Amino acid sequence: FKTIDFKQSLSNHLFFSADARRHNHFKGLKVVNFRFTDKVLQNEVDEAVLSIHLQEIESRQNTTSDPEEPFTISIQVSRITRNSQGNKASVPYTENSVKLTRKELKVGKWLKVNVTNMVAEFFRLPRDHLALVVRVQDSKSRMSLAVPHPSSESNNALMPYIEVSLRDNSHKRTRRTIGMDCTENSKEVRCCRYPLVVNFEEFGWDWIIAPKQYDANYCSGECPYSFLQKYPHTHLVHLAAPQGSGGPCCAPRRMSSISMLYFDHDLNIIYGTIPGMVVESCGCS
Repeated sequence: FKTIDFKQSLSNHLFFSADARRHNHFKGLKVVNFRFTDKVLQNEVDEAVLSIHLQEIESRQNTTSDPEEPFTISIQVSRITRNSQGNKASVPYTENSVKLTRKELKVGKWLKVNVTNMVAEFFRLPRDHLALVVRVQDSKSRMSLAVPHPSSESNNALMPYIEVSLRDNSHKRTRRTIGMDCTENSKEVRCCRYPLVVNFEEFGWDWIIAPKQYDANYCSGECPYSFLQKYPHTHLVHLAAPQGSGGPCCAPRRMSSISMLYFDHDLNIIYGTIPGMVVESCGCS
């Protein structure tokens, strides 16, 4: 794994960090900016979730109060846009209420807010960047709460990020594939690619944030005479049958990577691209 800022993955499940290069404010609130590439903007949004790290910075209540006592905070996410006069305007899209305790906020708490409508609208009419503000209020005004913003001085591992799932448009494009695809009920005995979903939660890997599961696929089947063989050498070796050699076997021919978010030992969020995790096609070798 390599610790880097969040970038888009190559799958339909993408992560975008706040842009640390832009710094501006709206009515005293810091504006969080997100950029999307033209290639990503050509897709349709299936779901978008904003993750923010919330932490107490100042308490206005008696410090001897029960740290386990729950209280309610409200989180409002608004998009910053331009009105008809060209001036900046704030358009609220979503507001959530969450119950927390002071103990949770002392160490910091990650919260998720669904912003699908806001991101989907931006994809339909994109601008240079998506600008938003996050308002966090304590219902009893007992403390001041902060959402970290990206900067060269701050801990960018705690910066807000958006997790976007794009609608699968694979049926709209043709794609030449090598090998065969089969289902679990298929009666095909020759080398074929079969679906396999790997669920990290079933392994007890709760340190992985996303994805919780992914399509890994696997290869299985027989390799008859010159079937799906990648190299002529495979067929020649099979004919020569030297001592100690086995016949051609069904194996992955093409693999692709997945992108992953996970917690390290210090509870920082790490982004990694792991190669060779998805079987794209199978062949005999």
